[in-house]
Amino acid sequence: MKKIIIIDGGPRKTFNTASMLSKFAEGATSASNEIEVKTIRLYALDYKGCMSCMACKIKGKASNVCKFKDALTPILDEIANADGLVLGSPNYFGEVTGQMRAFLERLAFPWLSYNDYSITAPKRMPVLLVETQNGTKEHNNCNGYGTMEPCIAQALGQPEKLTAYNTYQVKDYAKFELAGFSEPAKRQYRDEHWENDLQMAYDAGKRMAEKIIALK
Repeated sequence: MKKIIIIDGGPRKTFNTASMLSKFAEGATSASNEIEVKTIRLYALDYKGCMSCMACKIKGKASNVCKFKDALTPILDEIANADGLVLGSPNYFGEVTGQMRAFLERLAFPWLSYNDYSITAPKRMPVLLVETQNGTKEHNNCNGYGTMEPCIAQALGQPEKLTAYNTYQVKDYAKFELAGFSEPAKRQYRDEHWENDLQMAYDAGKRMAEKIIALK
């Protein structure tokens, strides 16, 4: 059985990012009964970013998997042995959530060698980066995964990227101080694009699963 790990870096269990990741999982499992998909919600875990303990750099015991012990430790071990990885996050202030950034520190710092500055993961695998954002495609100043993206590309392979733009922020705009947005315009955009965004996530899941099976 091959395994794809989905890391959900969004706070809401059933909204935009979670919906995109759920559709990815559907697509992946539809492609083969040899694919297991496991989704992990970062907001449900008690963990920290890199603690600078340097345990991954000890001479004779260096590791490219983080050794700091908390709720994230077994998940990082699972990713090291997985066959595919999906990272999903809404953009807050133009970047991924703090939880996703903290996770990425723990994931990527052990990959970095201070001997030759190479970046090496335990194994290479297909990767998808999912972003959801309030901004439009035409007026997008989001940095998303930022400097972590080239680290991911070097260690795991060039990631596929999928962004859902101009997403609905809440179900009922009348309840919130959101006068800077036109709810009718947001609703129209959502009606015209959201199902396609979900379909693209489904298709990405199917593509990754097929790629993993083909590499057997």
